[in-house]
Amino acid sequence: MKVLLLTGLGALFFAYYWDDNFDPASLQGARVLLTGVSAGVGEELAYHYARLGSHLVLTAHTEAFLQQVNFLSYVQLTSSALPSLTDSKGSLVVVSSLLGRVPTSFSSPYSAAKFALDSFFSSLRRELDVQEVNVAITMCVLGLRDRASAAEGVRGITRVKAAQGPKAALAVIRGGATRASGVFYPWRFHLLCLLRSWMPHARAWFVRQELNITTPPAA
Repeated sequence: MKVLLLTGLGALFFAYYWDDNFDPASLQGARVLLTGVSAGVGEELAYHYARLGSHLVLTAHTEAFLQQVNFLSYVQLTSSALPSLTDSKGSLVVVSSLLGRVPTSFSSPYSAAKFALDSFFSSLRRELDVQEVNVAITMCVLGLRDRASAAEGVRGITRVKAAQGPKAALAVIRGGATRASGVFYPWRFHLLCLLRSWMPHARAWFVRQELNITTPPAA
């Protein structure tokens, strides 16, 4: 039964991702504000948008600063930009993490911040829908970013390989340009998020496969 369910879900995901209506020309001349462009996915986003002919405003902070004010900075920036976005029928693209959807071991502070981020923007999306405000919110669930600091923080704990920056950034851009509600990179993270609610035991199995730990034998 589980095999049939997973096969069916896989077919649905294939159909979903095959239907790609992304038009690169739609970003020619688009006004884009990017935060956190000093490294990682943010830096790759800047490169992609520049190649596509978008008009960019770039901001960057030190990683230590972002660790302290990450969630609050998102809220403050969104509150300031929302009137302008409402007038222009713009969109918000939020780069989050799998740990904002599926909690795992050895990442409690980071996971808590990402869960708060996901909750805030999910609630904001509903509020905008109720008020019929045409501002799209795209939540991007990414894996471990290919930054030395991110990899070093989980060295010896996880088997997960770093997501390739250029490909992850392009997935984010596609999602934002098509005003998708969510982006998952790699795509299998979408399945993992669904399994969190549907099959908790299977979720635990998935998580264990990506951790470099062994389960002690039963007594």
